[in-house]
Amino acid sequence: MRALPRRLGRARFDLCLVDSGEWVTPRVIRLLRQHATKVANYNIDDPFGGRDLARSTAYRKSVSSYDLCVVVRSENVDEAKRMGAKDVLRVFRSADEVNHAPRIPSAVDIERLQSDVLFLGTWFPERGPFLARLVQLGVPLTIRGANWNKAPEWPVLRDYWKGGSVQGDEYALTIQCAKLNLGLLSKGNRDLHTTRSLEIPALGGLLCAERTTEHLEMYVEGEEAVFWADAEECAAACLDLLADDERRRRIAAAGHARHLKNGHRNEIVMRTIVERALAGGLT
Repeated sequence: MRALPRRLGRARFDLCLVDSGEWVTPRVIRLLRQHATKVANYNIDDPFGGRDLARSTAYRKSVSSYDLCVVVRSENVDEAKRMGAKDVLRVFRSADEVNHAPRIPSAVDIERLQSDVLFLGTWFPERGPFLARLVQLGVPLTIRGANWNKAPEWPVLRDYWKGGSVQGDEYALTIQCAKLNLGLLSKGNRDLHTTRSLEIPALGGLLCAERTTEHLEMYVEGEEAVFWADAEECAAACLDLLADDERRRRIAAAGHARHLKNGHRNEIVMRTIVERALAGGLT
C-alpha cells in the first residue's frame, strides 16, 4: 500500500481492473479512485465458497466498493449482490489467443511428450481416488502437475506422474501431444467448468471432462467433446477412443471449431468486461 501512490504518481485512467483482489481492501480501492474513473474486479476463483473463504476475506470486504464485479459462477452473482455489489457480470472463463494457439510439435516434442490419457493439473483430495480408479480400470494415464506426492493414493499414482507444473510452450505442447486430455473439476471451488475446458480445445486437444450443465452448454457431447459422470464411464470412454484414431481426430477438430465459435477467448471476454464497466451499471 505504501508503494502504490508512488507507482501511480499523477496518472489518470478511465478504468482500473483488479485481477482477483486477494489483497485489495476498500482502502486500496479508495486510492485507486483518485486515479481511475471506474474500478472493477474480475475473479475466476470462488470467493464465496468454502475452499477459498479465508484467502478471499479482503475481496468480500471490498465487493461493495467496486463499480463492477465479474464472476464465473452463476451462484456468485446473487452472493455478490447480497454483499452489496453495485453491478455483477457473469462470464465463462477463457483461453488466450496467443498462449493457447496450436503449435506445430517437432518430432522431438512428440517423442518427449506423447501420452495416451493426460491429466495436467494440481492435486486436490478428490482427484487422487478418481485417477487411482482409472489406473485400476486399465487406463494408460499420464499425470503432470504439482503436489501429487501429497495424495494418499501416491503409491498407486507414482509411476504415472511425469513431473510438475509446466507453462508456456511446454504447457501447450504437452496438451497437443496427448491423445486425450482429462478435464477434472475442483469440488471445493464449485466448478462446473475450468480454464482447461477452454484451453484444451483451443489448442486442438480432445477434451474428456466431467458432464456438467456448463460443459454441455459449451460443447455437443460425443461430437465436440467427451463427457462422463464417474471413473467407470470415463475409463470406458478413454479406452474406446484410444482404439479409434479417426474419431479422436474428428472430435478434437470439432471441439476446436466450437471453441472459436463460442468466443471464450481473453480478448473477447475482456472487451465485454470493459464495455460493461464503462457503461456504468447496466443490467
